[in-house]
Amino acid sequence: MTQSHPFLAMAHKLADVARPVLQSYYRKPVEIDVKGDESLVTIADREIERAMRDMINAELPSHGILGEEHGSENLDAEYVWVLDPIDGTKSFITGKPSFNTLIALCQNGKPVLGLIDQAILDERWVGVAGQPTTLNDKVVSARECAHLRDATIFTTGPDLFVTPKAIAGYKAAFGAAKTPVYGIDSYGYGLIAMGFGDALVESNLQPYDFCAAVPVIEGAGGVITDWDGKALTINSGDLVIASGDQRCHDEGLAVLRSATA
Repeated sequence: MTQSHPFLAMAHKLADVARPVLQSYYRKPVEIDVKGDESLVTIADREIERAMRDMINAELPSHGILGEEHGSENLDAEYVWVLDPIDGTKSFITGKPSFNTLIALCQNGKPVLGLIDQAILDERWVGVAGQPTTLNDKVVSARECAHLRDATIFTTGPDLFVTPKAIAGYKAAFGAAKTPVYGIDSYGYGLIAMGFGDALVESNLQPYDFCAAVPVIEGAGGVITDWDGKALTINSGDLVIASGDQRCHDEGLAVLRSATA
């Protein structure tokens, strides 16, 4: 499957820069720092993002960048790259390959290009607005699931639901679903896109945690919004729900609204 976008080749180049760094540090002793928000970061996170930022600045100097490790620049630009060098640092440092490099391109704030790359498993999901999602160049599709009661539902961990609203929504959604799966990180987006999961509910996210997932989920026939059902942009809040089936998504939103009203 050939996807097209003026900056798709750049997205692949950025992911290609990240892969050897990830592979060189994976399951090796690395120094771990604790950031101000208590999240973890390693030398691999910082090296990858610096390499990606340097490439963007060299080849597309008019574009903006929002990254997890090195901040933001030129966010008023029409095109802004949103980078998470290692989404799932806890998984990375414990040797569990559910972490990913997330690369998104937003045009006027809207995610139009998304790439989820798992360097260890050699898996790369690519979403381009209005085009089918691919996994390693083959089209993938979400599966049907009409009801939340039949759904396999993903989240990274209950500890990320910290506000009263988030806790209430998490308990309601996971209480209503059939099969809960934890510790999934952003790998869950890829699994939903290829039909191996039905829903994902997360809290405490930043734009670099979800922007890449928007074109990937939507291009596979799924739906991804905030908990109010609003489309996700670079300026969205921290509450995200994704589903492979619009009917399941609507039920999930209803459950979240009822629990958090």
